[in-house]
Amino acid sequence: MLTRGPWPILVVAAVALVPGVYASAAELDESRIFIEYNQSGNDLGIHVSLDGEDWTRLRIVNPNGRRIFEVEGRRAYRQLGMTELFFEGAEPNLDEFPLEDLLALFPEGEYRFRGRTVDGEAIEGTGTLSHAVPNGPGNVTVALSGDSLVISWDAVSTVPDGFPDRPISIVSYQVIVDSFEVTVPASVTSVTVSPEFVASLPSGEVLFEVLAIDVSGNQTITEGSFEKP
Repeated sequence: MLTRGPWPILVVAAVALVPGVYASAAELDESRIFIEYNQSGNDLGIHVSLDGEDWTRLRIVNPNGRRIFEVEGRRAYRQLGMTELFFEGAEPNLDEFPLEDLLALFPEGEYRFRGRTVDGEAIEGTGTLSHAVPNGPGNVTVALSGDSLVISWDAVSTVPDGFPDRPISIVSYQVIVDSFEVTVPASVTSVTVSPEFVASLPSGEVLFEVLAIDVSGNQTITEGSFEKP
């Protein structure tokens, strides 16, 4: 995992929701809010990904009707608008910030994305946050012979110890080795990394990650490393 900065204080503000204001709003192409848990580091964050055409400002309102995020473009961005936006919430260590307290800040349910476009039109979307967090892939093994590299793991069907007891349905796994990245279906539990890519890696320790991705969008990382001669 990349080094994370210190966990900031989250400030939430109440927002009035007026029925019908967004009744005829255009839909965002994507509006997702999901959990990423790093099982190796025992840290967890809430991430957001959205996509829509030429919006200039946008807010996110949680299931309790409270605004938890707002962004607005100025000058050139107000004139031209924006499209995609992805950000990662800070990921406090659960030994220092209890899981129960962290999840309480982000209750399960529908999060409403509301904004305005360059033309002043309303734009909206909805993302559903679940507390169904999968276990990290276990029994991860690395088979390295010359430029042949195979990374394997056990299928995931449970939650980590101490997490909310929710049904888990893995839809895919993702393997990241340096700049190499591939996503495979849930039926696949091993990846062969391109020999050409392996050959390009410098000698020494090589870090990698294997992610389990649940149908809810929540994902859990298992970190590992191997030595390249």
